[in-house]
Amino acid sequence: MRTRTTTATTAAALTTAVALLLSGCGGSETEDSGKDKIAGADTGASASASPSASSSADTVERPEIKLPKDIENVFEGGSTGDVKKDAVLADNERRVNSIDEAIVVDAAEHPALEFYSKGDALMSAATYVKSFYDNDRSFTGKTRYYDREVTFAKDGSATVTYCVDGTATYPKDRKTGKVDRSVKASPSDYVFYNTRLEQNAEGVWQTTSVSSTEAAKRCM
Repeated sequence: MRTRTTTATTAAALTTAVALLLSGCGGSETEDSGKDKIAGADTGASASASPSASSSADTVERPEIKLPKDIENVFEGGSTGDVKKDAVLADNERRVNSIDEAIVVDAAEHPALEFYSKGDALMSAATYVKSFYDNDRSFTGKTRYYDREVTFAKDGSATVTYCVDGTATYPKDRKTGKVDRSVKASPSDYVFYNTRLEQNAEGVWQTTSVSSTEAAKRCM
């Protein structure tokens, strides 16, 4: 139950958020005001560093992503049978994991987030993650990602749309570690995402922009 809302933020504020994130303060996906409800990013996949859609032929040197055992992200759909689409979905999955890692792990650096996000997507991610730190909040539980679809544009970019079910996640106090399981699920825990990705020179599909819709009926 961690709602991810997209709101307007000044360029200066976004730049500051990115700077704080990359200096170790933390930061991520769509913005959150530290509400009691917390929802899925993006923007993970259990405490695993490698998405199920990863290819054995992938020789890209990727940053390791480690999530705590109390964070379980389930990506439904499996392989599409299309190598290119599977590569896009794998990097989308890694990006989601990198956002959650930045929120829940007090690491000095979060190289994975910057590795899989750039431009507006990196700035909104940083703002989102920073909001958790500003409110001394984290989260725990299971998040489900489903109805994931990939389409390609003529310019070579990709679009990934998907639904998020955050009804099984709960707010966690960053300082005390106390989890508030009294928070009830609500329609806002179902979020629809529309993301744009571009492949960089190393072959990594980086997310460049993200839009989201809370209480999305198509995801319920």
